[in-house]
Amino acid sequence: MRDHGGNLDQAITRFGRPAADWIDLSTGINRQPYPVPTLPPHAWTALPTRSDMQALIAAAAECYGTKAAIAPVAGAQMAIQLIPRLGPPGKARVLSPTYNEHAAALRSAGWSVEEVPALDYLVGADLAVVVNPNNPGGQSYSPKALLDLAPKVGRLVVDESFADPLPDLSLAAKAGQPGVFLLRSFGKFYGLAGLRLGFVIGNETEIARLADMSGPWPVSGAAIAVGRAALADRDWARETTARLHAETSHLDALATGAGWSFVGGTPLFRLYQTGDAGAAQDRLAGEGIWTRRFPWSQGWLRLGLPGSAAEWSRLEEALSR
Repeated sequence: MRDHGGNLDQAITRFGRPAADWIDLSTGINRQPYPVPTLPPHAWTALPTRSDMQALIAAAAECYGTKAAIAPVAGAQMAIQLIPRLGPPGKARVLSPTYNEHAAALRSAGWSVEEVPALDYLVGADLAVVVNPNNPGGQSYSPKALLDLAPKVGRLVVDESFADPLPDLSLAAKAGQPGVFLLRSFGKFYGLAGLRLGFVIGNETEIARLADMSGPWPVSGAAIAVGRAALADRDWARETTARLHAETSHLDALATGAGWSFVGGTPLFRLYQTGDAGAAQDRLAGEGIWTRRFPWSQGWLRLGLPGSAAEWSRLEEALSR
């Protein structure tokens, strides 16, 4: 089942509350987004040029601290769908439970997919997927552990969509070897998921093939302009990282007070054992707060972080009842 967070339309239909009355905490998207600058007219009216794209790539390389090749794409999701089609399908293993689009995209491309519970079980796969840090549990793996794994699989896909506030986990500085692909999401940390921007980092030859598959205009002029500005704003990134780390501690305390236990998470979302995730989700939905539960767990509930003092107050009140 390809279920996802961000399915607020289902909550609106089920509970009869208008969209404006909801706080959507069902995703790991930063609810205090990067302030979108005024864009030059050509960002809307002209096709992106090669120089525009190269400027975006340079900004991403500087931000992520890499000298490896980079392909901008329309969100990390586009890379998830393209990478399985770089070669003939074979045997894939996905470290699970995790973001379900990895296994779904592989199966759609004809791969035989096995979902495995530990890093060692990936050895021998023609293609292996690790989400680092993981969604939803937040498990993380050191760059050394992943580099040790790389020669033991055909291709290694490391999804770093939630790594921005945890830069020490990233393989970006050591990227470039054949068969290793790093995925970076722009929309989650910068809170602009609707922009549809992401990056694939890897070996020059393989990234060139991926870029060719994605076509001449894989991202929009607006995405290029906003992405360049945001990726270069390191002060905003540092301040946001510090805020997220502080706020997750506050959310953990609220959840503990509600009788939940901490399972894991990242600075952009937290995962709790509630005992009855359906009841916990419904309880918060009754207060206009939408959360993420999983069809394969009766107790786990994931929450993103509120985006304002008013949202925090509503969540605090809802969890105290």
